[in-house]
Amino acid sequence: MAEIKRRKVAKPSPYIIEINNVTKIYRDSSNAAAGGQHALHNVSIKIEPGEFVFIVGESGSGKSTMIKLLMRELTATEGTINVMGYDLGHIRHRKIPKFRRNIGIVFQNFRLLPDRNVYENVAFAQRIIQKSNKDIRRNVPAVLARVGLAGKYKAKIKHLSGGEQQRVAIARALVNKPSILLCDEPTGNLDPKTTWEIMKLLETINEQGTTVIVVTHNADIVNSMQKRVITLDKGVVVSDEEKGGYIDED
Repeated sequence: MAEIKRRKVAKPSPYIIEINNVTKIYRDSSNAAAGGQHALHNVSIKIEPGEFVFIVGESGSGKSTMIKLLMRELTATEGTINVMGYDLGHIRHRKIPKFRRNIGIVFQNFRLLPDRNVYENVAFAQRIIQKSNKDIRRNVPAVLARVGLAGKYKAKIKHLSGGEQQRVAIARALVNKPSILLCDEPTGNLDPKTTWEIMKLLETINEQGTTVIVVTHNADIVNSMQKRVITLDKGVVVSDEEKGGYIDED
């Protein structure tokens, strides 16, 4: 009887984000001979589900490029990036929207819709993925309560404080129940008291199971919270520490 060859099945990765030997070069089409500018050089990072990670570094260190690569707004020049099982170097263009539904993103400048109220700003994220009105009516109030804005659903954005606006932005990022929350300088426009309120909220979200990645310049936050800290300098990972701190390059 002929021997049946069993096909080997690749084991799923234990990491929710896996960056392997990634280099990103911005090339100047008007001066191809110059070789381009290295934004990231041979970067390798692995992040497990449920981690809270700070990515820090001075301006020009490659932090923004890292976020854009993880969102698949950019592709790596060299190396591989795998996020939630998606190989971002080979993902089909039509599958990118589905991939991004599993990632929430929060920006420094909130990026809210100024002509709509709190409820409609959050509901907008649900309508993009064609959730039913019934689902929206259930999900939006629930996520607003989660970020402490249950009583503000009718408020106009212009009538909210900076901290409240950032909470709306976080609610919008969370309403589709993402596996990963990317926060790009989420407290950059906030006063110290509100900054800590937002960081405590992000910590609570992480404790409830969401992987949270925060890009920040705020050394006080990083040093106080004692989370995993990845430090970039001129496109290179110079430190990756559990319960780390902000490295002063001076």
